[in-house]
Amino acid sequence: MTATGFAKVMRQLFRDIGGTSAGAINALLLAGLGPPQEAKSLEVLQALADVNMFRFVDGDDDAQDFVRATVDYVLDDGDDEKGMLASIFQPLRNGAAKAHLAFKAGQVMDNLTDDLGLNPGNFFTDWLAEVLRRRGVETVEQLQAQMVTPPLIDRGTGKPLQSVETRASIGIVAADITTESKVVFPRMAELYWSDWQGMNPAELVRASMSIPGFFVPYRVSGIPQGPGPRARWSTQAGYSGELPTEVLFIDGGIMSNFPINLFHGQGVPRAPTLGVKLGVDRTKPRRVNTMLGLAGAVFDSARHCADYEFLHGHPDYKKLVTFIQTGDHYWLDFGIDTDGKVDLFRRGVDAAADFLRDFDWEAYKEVRRGL
Repeated sequence: MTATGFAKVMRQLFRDIGGTSAGAINALLLAGLGPPQEAKSLEVLQALADVNMFRFVDGDDDAQDFVRATVDYVLDDGDDEKGMLASIFQPLRNGAAKAHLAFKAGQVMDNLTDDLGLNPGNFFTDWLAEVLRRRGVETVEQLQAQMVTPPLIDRGTGKPLQSVETRASIGIVAADITTESKVVFPRMAELYWSDWQGMNPAELVRASMSIPGFFVPYRVSGIPQGPGPRARWSTQAGYSGELPTEVLFIDGGIMSNFPINLFHGQGVPRAPTLGVKLGVDRTKPRRVNTMLGLAGAVFDSARHCADYEFLHGHPDYKKLVTFIQTGDHYWLDFGIDTDGKVDLFRRGVDAAADFLRDFDWEAYKEVRRGL
């Protein structure tokens, strides 16, 4: 099969999709902007190009000033110690810049102390909900109702595969820090809401993208209680303690930054599970010389460990994963302009085309048969 032909088939048959944090945003847009067989990448790009991402920084003036100072004055000099925490405080251009950022940091201490984060994330949630609303999706139930694929056809006989479920699924990973649970929405939503099918799916992504410190943790109150919920907590989350009445969620990336194992199955799959990562992992040893660098290294090691372990235990997945080089784009650049967004989109398109051009599905199935 040619790369063009394979890409067309993949577009037709992408049933299940998942992600964490920024990946969860993309997953919900791809799932919510039409049935699985419809192409929607350009609509996703348009939605992202139209929004001023600095409006996601919706805290008070002090919070916005601090974010501007952080992004404007941080040098991306390739320091090995720049992980999720340390990258915010990389070496600055000069003493004045460092003093300015320190002053702004002092002004937001009350935000962090009182709210546990700088930005409530309300603008983000409203924006995502509005993008989905324009396509008729305002509840999880409506989202799931449109996630139905046409019957899969057996290439040998030309007949429908009756044994294959045609309802697609989505997996949004969030971190429940109250019970220390890795949560996958919507499959585990019933643990946290009685009427989870009636809630807006944008809320699930809001729980997944709560970058520690930058966004206020996502808070859920009124957790269902009783014997039934207790049994579900034990079965689905492996939690057998006292049921919480309130839960805080932060960025799911602290537990699983690349959740390709969401759709893993034993044996030879009927279709491949393809993964996309931003940047290449562990290309060289990391130098740690400061306490802040140590904190960043510990944090990054913790959030990547489970994913690395899964990939190491399933080496066949190396044939299913591609990487997108992000160039000079900075992960906290809320002020990215339209050209930057288009450049990132183009990088993704190029990486996908290169991957599909070389991917050999029949050869991969042979690898799985040999395991």
